[in-house]
Amino acid sequence: MPDFKLAASLEEHEDDVRGVAFPQPNLVLSASRDATVRVWKVVGESPPHYDCFLSSHGSSFINAVAYCPPIKGFADGLIVSGGKDTVIEVREPGREPDQNAEALLLGHSHNVCALDVDPTGAYVVSGSWDSSARVWTVGRWECDALLEGHQGSVWAVLAYNQDTIITGCADQIIRVFSSTGKLLNTIKGSTDVVRALCRLPSNHASVADFASAGNDGIIRLWNLGGMQIAELHGHESFIYSLASLPSGELASSGEDRTVRIWSGSDCIQTITHPAISVWSVAASPKGDIVTGASDKKVRVFSRTPDHQAAPEILQAFEDSVKSSAIPKQQVGDVQKEKLPGPDFLQQKSGTKEGQVIMIKEDNGSVGAYQWSQGAQSWMSVGTVVDAVGSSGKKTDYLGKDYDYVFDVDIEDGKPPLKLPYNLSQNPYEAATKFIQDNELPMTYLDQVANFISTNTQGALLGQASQDAAGSDPLGTESRYRPGESTPAPPSSSLPTSRPNVLPQKAYLSIKTANLVTIRRKIRELNEQLTDEGHGDVTLGPSQLAIIDAMVEPLEQRIAATPTTDDALRQGLNVVVQMIKTWPTSPQLPALDLLRLLAAATPDTAVYRSSDGNTIVDVLKESKVFEDSDRPNHIMLAARAFSNLFETPQGQRLANESFDEIHALVTASKNSSNRNLIIAITTLYLNYAVLFTSSSHSSQPGSLDRGQTLMDELTGIIRSTIDSEAVYRGLVAAGTLLGLGEELQLAAKEIYDLGGVLKKAEQAVKEPRVKGIVTEIRGLLG
Repeated sequence: MPDFKLAASLEEHEDDVRGVAFPQPNLVLSASRDATVRVWKVVGESPPHYDCFLSSHGSSFINAVAYCPPIKGFADGLIVSGGKDTVIEVREPGREPDQNAEALLLGHSHNVCALDVDPTGAYVVSGSWDSSARVWTVGRWECDALLEGHQGSVWAVLAYNQDTIITGCADQIIRVFSSTGKLLNTIKGSTDVVRALCRLPSNHASVADFASAGNDGIIRLWNLGGMQIAELHGHESFIYSLASLPSGELASSGEDRTVRIWSGSDCIQTITHPAISVWSVAASPKGDIVTGASDKKVRVFSRTPDHQAAPEILQAFEDSVKSSAIPKQQVGDVQKEKLPGPDFLQQKSGTKEGQVIMIKEDNGSVGAYQWSQGAQSWMSVGTVVDAVGSSGKKTDYLGKDYDYVFDVDIEDGKPPLKLPYNLSQNPYEAATKFIQDNELPMTYLDQVANFISTNTQGALLGQASQDAAGSDPLGTESRYRPGESTPAPPSSSLPTSRPNVLPQKAYLSIKTANLVTIRRKIRELNEQLTDEGHGDVTLGPSQLAIIDAMVEPLEQRIAATPTTDDALRQGLNVVVQMIKTWPTSPQLPALDLLRLLAAATPDTAVYRSSDGNTIVDVLKESKVFEDSDRPNHIMLAARAFSNLFETPQGQRLANESFDEIHALVTASKNSSNRNLIIAITTLYLNYAVLFTSSSHSSQPGSLDRGQTLMDELTGIIRSTIDSEAVYRGLVAAGTLLGLGEELQLAAKEIYDLGGVLKKAEQAVKEPRVKGIVTEIRGLLG
């Protein structure tokens, strides 16, 4: 087989390209962190020239895109995309971004990171950071099966056939389900997070059924029974994506900047990109491939000479690879004085396709070279630069000087945040401040602290490391991404003592949302209610206009200090009307808006209906907490209660309504829905902060309420293994101990908090849990 060569470089995206699809020879789809999905169509051949059309534009990162083949009513097929806003959007390729989508699939409560479509177009399967996968019937657009049991993010999904679905998870396990949701098989054998899956063609040399890959850099071939057939070694870092070619070959892409082509178990070509991460690879029915990478570009490669780019474009691509700056931590410890010189490249051949060596160039720099089996020569793939360590020069950030200012990507949600750090600081203190300043979950504490320690190891106060002149301490693309692997343990030369977490003093809230999508969904549901004969409860044009007018100020207020606002007050009245009058099923976007309004304005807490009902009464009378078959509805209502604590008026309402709120949520404390349990523990944590505050701790009833919460919390911690729920529950319980000796005694003798701590340690092997358990034991004496 001839080598793949660049056919086209498609440059319209403004951020990393996270997902690509190549469903037809003349059609490419791409999804990006710039919050867009783009459609690329061939409009000229030899070489191909593409026109770009914007298909979708959201408000947060889009991570995955898939294509549903043509079905009745949709002759051009359908584009399916999902990302940080948790909503899966389905739309026809020819629709403009401002036109309504064919469907918006609601159900996931965290980042949607994986999508696939059954080969017959019968269903869509999605994977999410909420530890679940969901099956959606095409055309009906309802979630018909929830694939549960995962103990971590579901990074990969594969609609293997009409009856079989395979998932890959952060818990290192591959699971095989029926399309109705029944677990058929559990496959163990991966040594790290599973990030990629693909169906193998029937003509694959191994006769295996599917392939998996992930953070351990190994591709594994399996049959559906769980037997490992083969391992493919060659990648030097995380593998993010896999694709099958019509030829029976396999393509893979990863964090080592490469796409690799595999024939059987042999790597026959390595295509290095001028980017840090090659996030995604896909194959067309005719055998061309497309990639999406961290340098914002979509690239098409072909083996057909007529489809390949002009010589000058091929040379420009090769030159861009040669001129790439490779962060030092990506290639490990480089001892420059021991490296061979340029003569080695003429004297020695490589031992395998894609082998990388370091060469000390004549100018003193370190070059990386990769062996090409096809060309039988070493190819330059970049220059290694120091990627960590302080240059000795301070960096200004918000008017202050720091030794480091890191870029941090948070949960694929927003543009990078800045993490300033001085060598004189404790990494845990800097990490804690960063998390609090940016309202992030405490689950990131250890990861951020370890990242700081690792990427400043060896740098001492008052000393400068030998960085290349002018180099960026992390490079323009080597950002830290919480949730992904971090390097080696922190250096012993830096302080790593952990500050106490208890007692928790700050209230927690959940305010991320895609308001444009929520508004659009309300309009769609409103039309649907009219079609179904519920015209008496639908919103009229003036009420829809109020919802529209509320979006901008609501977006501003959830990012700033809560305040009163006429537009929000009017919008609240419409939202309450929807909750009171709409059937239960379509209430989800209204509950989502109420959650945001609770955090954005004190008007939510002081709301009173004509008969004197509060927001708590409205939710109680809606019976949302009684519908156990709709845990996401309950979860959003519980989040609304948690967000009340953002304003003094909300804290007062939550305090006055403790008995009612507790009675509403306690029935769901044994739910198997991870996000609902986290919402409940967050609510109880906020109550713990309130009851132990200086203005409440001495009030009558605080001790009794504290004991009620301790009973609830110990029960939740015993019954769940979710690390975030356990951690928040422990922080809440530990904070409640500040109510005094009587509660501490009850915690030990009545609620067996000591036994609960032991159970938590056994169930969750995380440093933050161990740390909070140690703190609580110290308080118990």
